[in-house]
Amino acid sequence: MKTIPELLAKASTFEGLNAAQLELIGGCGRLVRVDENKYLMQEGDPADTFFLIRSGTVALEIHGAGRGALVIETLDPGDTVGWSWLFPPYRSELDARTLVPCGLVAIDGECLRGKCEDDHELGYQLMRRFAANMIDRLQAARLQLLDIYGHALT
Repeated sequence: MKTIPELLAKASTFEGLNAAQLELIGGCGRLVRVDENKYLMQEGDPADTFFLIRSGTVALEIHGAGRGALVIETLDPGDTVGWSWLFPPYRSELDARTLVPCGLVAIDGECLRGKCEDDHELGYQLMRRFAANMIDRLQAARLQLLDIYGHALT
């Protein structure tokens, strides 16, 4: 069985971090299993955890007036779920729902924020990586919205 730092090292978000940094992050983590159709986070809830998907699929959703849930992106093994743990006011910005049973590494955001305060290089490296994730997710949301609402613009 692989350790949490070993699992983190295989994910692109944590690529290039040194062993000590992976150990610090891994110290805030635990392995979890989540059944199908369960929410990992919901919009507006406290953002105290983020996840690395080890197995399964997670849908990122927003809710539109009169439309119900709109899937803006589907995430697979190796992807991370959640960035709001890193930015005040630490509230989830969207819903994340499992589409199938999932194996995850759950990382305690408050624990990791404390480690980032103590180790500014770790904080900088995580900020860089999660900012890149945010850009990717915002681009995916933009493309999804253009796909849905683009016809109204022509």
